[in-house]
Order: sequence, then structure tokens, then C-alpha cells
Amino acid sequence: MGQTVAQKWTVKTPGEIEAMRATGIALAAALRTMRDAIVPGKTTTGELDEIAGEVLKRYGAKSALLGYKPPWTDDIYLHNSCISVGDEVIHGVPNKKRKLREGELVSLDMTAELDGWCADSTISTIVGKKVLPKAKKINQVTREAMYLGIEKAVAGNTMRDVSWAIQNHVEKNGMSVVRELVGHGIGREPHEDGLDVPCFVGSDADKTVIQLGMTFCIEPMVIFGKHEVAHIEEDPWTIVSQDGTIACHWEHTVAVTENGPVILTLPPK
Repeated sequence: MGQTVAQKWTVKTPGEIEAMRATGIALAAALRTMRDAIVPGKTTTGELDEIAGEVLKRYGAKSALLGYKPPWTDDIYLHNSCISVGDEVIHGVPNKKRKLREGELVSLDMTAELDGWCADSTISTIVGKKVLPKAKKINQVTREAMYLGIEKAVAGNTMRDVSWAIQNHVEKNGMSVVRELVGHGIGREPHEDGLDVPCFVGSDADKTVIQLGMTFCIEPMVIFGKHEVAHIEEDPWTIVSQDGTIACHWEHTVAVTENGPVILTLPPK
């Protein structure tokens, strides 16, 4: 393990970062296989979830979400991935009856574990060839904002540098960044305590100084309308936009190295 810095989050050695990269490669393969398997009007989110588990298994990895019990509910999560559609911001629950329709914006989110190391990533895509202007714009802006934030994940910068790069880009394009949910440290556990990565300025994390060996998830969640979210009473997982407008989510696991930020959840070149 890397040296403990504060609470549960740790700085990682180069070898540990490489181990996380192996997990990230498996995860990237699973997410892209899910995306490529979508057939408008036929594929269900439940079927995509099964594909996710199958691909991870081929790499010797597993979902870190399956069997996960978060602190906010007594329920245990029973799926490999989270699949959010339309106004669902995050944590959409896969369902074998939920067919994906032409033109829908869908976010595929999963945390994988391999040899005790975790990686977390989300990709979003528009179903089929019918691309609605709002869906295209929010998908593009959210992805761009994520990469602008990643560029600022440099040793010596603060989390505020990351947060502002994301928030500024999103708001310049007339959209809103979710405040209730933030990125997080990651390593041996899917969520390492004590390291928050907000996509907006003004939080307690603003002054956190980015250090070599940090590994964390940068994950803008963007709403086309206002930033407030809502919880569905009968569903302890899914979070939706309060105003009903569409939402989008992109995420990568990033390591801070001497050569700058390294994305650990991309397919191999």
C-alpha cells in the first residue's frame, strides 16, 4: 500500500497505479462493449448489465458495485452497473423490462475491481442515429468539462482549479453542475474517505492541495436546466433532475504523476 496521508485515502506508488490501470483497462472494455451492444427498441438496461459482468469476468475482474451497501440505505445493490437514462442523473438501476429507445441519452457507470484495486468510470452515449440537439449538446459539454478538469489535476494545484475548470465550461454553455454529488478518492476501496473532488467551487475541498500519487475520480454530472436533484421515494438508488430536464454523466479515474495527470480508465492504445 502507499503511504497513508489522511483518513482512508492514500497516495499510491507507481506500481500501485499500474495495478489500478489494469483494472481500468478491464472496465473500459466492459463499458464500450455495453455501448456497442445497444440496439434501439430492443436492448434492455438489464441485458447491458449482464454484458458488463461477462466482460469483466473475461479479464479476471469483477464489479465492485454488485453486493455494495452504501451508508444511506439498508439495501444492497444487486447489479454490476448503474445505467441512467434521460432525466436520471446517476445510479439508475438496470431493468430487464426497460428497453432503450431511439434518441435517448444513456450514461453507463461502473466500478470494477481486479487484484484488490478499483477503478471507476462512466461513459454516455445517444441511442441509435436519431440525435436530438439537446442530448448532443449536453453530452459534448459534459465530456469536454471532464477533460478540462483532468488537465488541472496537477501536483501543486488545488481541487478548486479542477472544480472551476469544469463549472466554468458547463455554465458558459448554459447548463448546471450538480452540487449534491461529487467525485472521490479511489484505490483499494471504491470510495476512499477524506478526498472529495467537486465539480463546483465553494466547497470545503477547494483548498485541498493535489499531491503526487493521488488517485481520484473526476465526474461531472450535468443537468440541462437547474442543478437541483430529486430522490425517488420508492427507489433508494436513482437520482433524477428536479426540473425534469435531461442529465449527463462522464467520469474517469485519474492518477497524479510526475508527468501530469494520467487517465487509468481508457482502453489501451
